Amino acid sequence: MKSFRRVTGVAATLCAAAGALLLISCTNTGPWVDPANPSDQLVNGPYVVDPTWPRPLAESFPEEKGWTWGAVQGVFVQNPDRIFVVMRGELPDLTHAKKKVVEIDTGNGSTARLEVPGRGIYARNASVGAYSSPGEATDAYMGEENKDYRWKHIITVYDSKGNVKEAWTQWDDLFRPANPKVLSQGRVHKILISPYDPEKRVWAIDDGHQVIRIFSNDGKKLLQTIGTLDTTTERNAKLTGNTGKPSLTKKSGPANLTFGRQTDIAWLPDGTFFVTDGYEETRVVKFDKDGKFLMAWGERGEMGKEMRPGYFNTVHGIAIDDQRRLYINDRGNRRIQVFDEFGKFITQWYLGDGPTATYHIWMAADQHLWMSDGHGNFKFYKYDLNGKRLFSWGTMMPEAGGLWGTHQFGVDQNNNLYTAEVWGGRPQKFVPRPGADPALLVGQPIRGAWNN
Repeated sequence: MKSFRRVTGVAATLCAAAGALLLISCTNTGPWVDPANPSDQLVNGPYVVDPTWPRPLAESFPEEKGWTWGAVQGVFVQNPDRIFVVMRGELPDLTHAKKKVVEIDTGNGSTARLEVPGRGIYARNASVGAYSSPGEATDAYMGEENKDYRWKHIITVYDSKGNVKEAWTQWDDLFRPANPKVLSQGRVHKILISPYDPEKRVWAIDDGHQVIRIFSNDGKKLLQTIGTLDTTTERNAKLTGNTGKPSLTKKSGPANLTFGRQTDIAWLPDGTFFVTDGYEETRVVKFDKDGKFLMAWGERGEMGKEMRPGYFNTVHGIAIDDQRRLYINDRGNRRIQVFDEFGKFITQWYLGDGPTATYHIWMAADQHLWMSDGHGNFKFYKYDLNGKRLFSWGTMMPEAGGLWGTHQFGVDQNNNLYTAEVWGGRPQKFVPRPGADPALLVGQPIRGAWNN
């Protein structure tokens, strides 16, 4: 495995050092130039951001004046006029916050003065911190409800112009953290619809409460709950794969009825589905179309160093190709592991040393794998199914179009790209540039049973 890392690192170094000419052959896609402006530095790659989407929270909900997006965990695009956005409640709006000088203690015993908010940076991390959005599995949260956050508008549906179509506020309390200052259980981690489900049921992954909830497409009915509420697996209760400590979820149960902070779902055409499990557990779980447990595989690895097949740390995403191969995002070890549908290891892609942090992976209908890097490189990446990196774009900035913690993304039938920033605290819409190379746009999803 050490030679695998060396080869990968040498190849990357050669590509970086050889300049634009070799870059074309390394990526298999030449640098695209905007024909309308060949000097454009293409901060947003083949897209332009729509700064008006969605409408500000306080415009959509006037009673929320002074409040804005919290940590935006997920986005799912059913069609151009039905975009699901999920977040961990609302945070105070800092758009017009007055600057203040604060004094902090330094490591050597002296003090330093800082201006808050700082210049040219995000005003806050919406997801991580004592006064961020609640919902992280920590006992260090300090926020007070209605002062530091509001647990409202957890699932909302928007149209292509950014108007609210549906607010699923009837389910807000279902996902509420039980007690954020003791154990922040509860949140929607990602939101999904199976491409093979003609009913287009909506799947909400609540990794805090350790369950998956399935709703009717209109949100009026809770149809099914998979997992056991506030209960984790017996091995995860003893030792997690993320922290190396016992889970903060103390209650435990059988491995076939429980999760360890599950993160993502992918389906086969017959409705069989796989769950990556997860932030704490270190496995992939297979269910039949009705939610009956079939099998699971995976062991706890050595965080950041693990290269053995079938060992995981922070199992954060899954995608399936048309050959029924499973691509598993082993985020804690900076790699993609590939398995068949019965858990047999096929191969792996090492994504490189450094601060890579793949958040979401997406299998396009044209059989390319797209990834968003959340808090390492802040980019989108396109790969072929042999693990070759073809293209990337993106940067971190607080202005519209920047990327910080792109936790989930989706594409509508008009090739518009929608993103959910969990750290930046906002959903965004990216529109293809006129004349953009179609091969550089995030590919259309597989839609096996529906297209609207």
